[in-house]
Amino acid sequence: MTGLTVEKKTKSIKSCSVTELAKPYHIGSVRIETPVVLAPMADVTNGAYRRLVKRIGNPGLVVTELISTMAVRHKSERTMRMFDVTEDQHPMAVQLFGSDPEVMAEAARVAVDEGADIIDINMGCCVPKGCKTGGGAAMMKDEATACRVVAAIIKAVSVPVTVKTRAGWDYGHLATAGLAKRLEETGVQAFALHARYAVQGHTGNADWDLIRQIKQAVSKPVIGNGDVKTPQDAERMLRETGCDGVMIGRAAIGNPWAVRDIVHYLRTGILLDPPDYDERVAGALEHLRGLASKMGEHCAVRHLRGQLPHYLRGYPGAARIRESIHAANTIAEVEAIFAAHRDRIHELPDGIVSEVSDSIAEADRQPVLV
Repeated sequence: MTGLTVEKKTKSIKSCSVTELAKPYHIGSVRIETPVVLAPMADVTNGAYRRLVKRIGNPGLVVTELISTMAVRHKSERTMRMFDVTEDQHPMAVQLFGSDPEVMAEAARVAVDEGADIIDINMGCCVPKGCKTGGGAAMMKDEATACRVVAAIIKAVSVPVTVKTRAGWDYGHLATAGLAKRLEETGVQAFALHARYAVQGHTGNADWDLIRQIKQAVSKPVIGNGDVKTPQDAERMLRETGCDGVMIGRAAIGNPWAVRDIVHYLRTGILLDPPDYDERVAGALEHLRGLASKMGEHCAVRHLRGQLPHYLRGYPGAARIRESIHAANTIAEVEAIFAAHRDRIHELPDGIVSEVSDSIAEADRQPVLV
């Protein structure tokens, strides 16, 4: 691809309307209707939450939390429950974590049997425990192994295979464009780039120019990830980088309406009003009940103690809600906590309510710290 071609493409992207950015694309044979993707997030994007986001936001693609391929080999009950693929989630990708080509290929076949439309390979997780085994972002330090893993999975399954990666392991090892080109030649059908280095974690700012570079280097779709908190952020990423899709991560924790707002804005150019208290509570309880149906009530309540309070970020008394939910053990207790707080909210004077609305809107623009 010549520099002249890229420059013309960039000008075209910048001059088009917002709604023209929301065009479908394909990952292999899988059609992605809208350029918004729910990111894979450990302990967050379980089946219950994927279904909730699909119903409220209707993103083009949802992705499971990362699934350990070694745990799949050992048929871990907890791990097998993480697939939880249902008809209302499609198209959806299963993200696999590991570094052994044979084990990864075996797990990919299981994932397809469970209903995966796409297999995504995790090359971006920077948690030390995972990287010590050579998986996640550590694979960027061993490109030969990365290519062997990809080749083994592509040979094992008939669905498209994608990769989610970081910019590189550290500032001295930029792996993005070069590794992407090698993986494309191996058969990868799309790339998602979290535009930070592994050593950054979630600190600092995402460097969107790295997304532009990988888009220029490969012909397959590229999905940008990092610091997309608002509809306007999504528009800006699409315009500045030329990427095919935007991936929403931390901004969607406890806030499936973030996905809804971005999808609607890219389709219409119109910003939606934020959900009210009752809508937020209904979403939180739908999430909780859905998870309880898979892992049991007490386990689901404990699992979501840290996430449920995020549904009400920005509301006065949010700290009290968080403390109360952290002590809850049943769905009925969580419902009672939300109901009691609703009564307090409705007693606020009109002027205070207006200030609360501004506070909530600002809270929704801030990603959850993980």
